[in-house]
Amino acid sequence: MDTFRDVDLAILGDPMRKAIFERLARRPCSVGELAQELPITRQAVSQHLQVLKQGGLVVVTPEGTRRIYRINPEGLEAIQAYFQQIWDNALAAFQKAAEAAADDPEQEQPA
Repeated sequence: MDTFRDVDLAILGDPMRKAIFERLARRPCSVGELAQELPITRQAVSQHLQVLKQGGLVVVTPEGTRRIYRINPEGLEAIQAYFQQIWDNALAAFQKAAEAAADDPEQEQPA
């Protein structure tokens, strides 16, 4: 993943999907383990995991007969880069506004 365009934050808009993502951030889990921890069926957990996987936020690894889901580091990096870009843009805009205010002769100076 090279850019944030590869990750859609709306994926985490569903509260149950967000809960699954947060659990996977703590430790990798199988569908069955997640279903035991959540008030939804295994089928519903599988559907949410599929959306997270298609969105680039989780990856799956077969381990015997189980499939273990974990956070995709590239997906997290893309999210982090997106928020860093927003933060950098906000800081640059603040600096520009502060410099403009300091250079404005009409600006009231303290006595």
